[in-house]
Amino acid sequence: MKKLAVLTILWAAMSGAMAQTAKPADVATVDGIIAALYDTISGTAGQPRDWDRLRSLFKPEGRMVVHGPNKEGGMTTRVLTVEDYISRAGANFAKEGFFESELSRSSQQFGQIAHIFSTYEARHAKGDKPFMRGINSIQLVNDGQRWWVQSLLWQAESEKNPLPAEYLKPR
Repeated sequence: MKKLAVLTILWAAMSGAMAQTAKPADVATVDGIIAALYDTISGTAGQPRDWDRLRSLFKPEGRMVVHGPNKEGGMTTRVLTVEDYISRAGANFAKEGFFESELSRSSQQFGQIAHIFSTYEARHAKGDKPFMRGINSIQLVNDGQRWWVQSLLWQAESEKNPLPAEYLKPR
């Protein structure tokens, strides 16, 4: 009987039945989930982030993907689980402030799926000059109850790859 209970718990966790409960305002609309996504990663150096809130935005199988230049001059893609991201970012956020905000957005939606191109800029402190800009490509799904982040793929701007003017138009 114990084995069956353990298997049931494992199945429930894998199927998302035990996913972190989200704040209703965070997941009711596309605007809400995008705002919550930026809010969860922003804060002063050493400020604890609300990682449970971040987890609650993502489907259990959701991924975060960074695409950028490598030391050899090519491009590298790193696929992260939300837990991988928390482990990596948490150490940096303990040492440095990080505030990411949306500059502009391009959206497309069909039925219960949405694709968002969200131009961002990052600062070490509110009011500082941005040290980085780029594009977050966010894929959202709606299960009939709420919006979920299925995947988040980002690439920072570089000298070789500046942000096009079309992605800098104010919302």
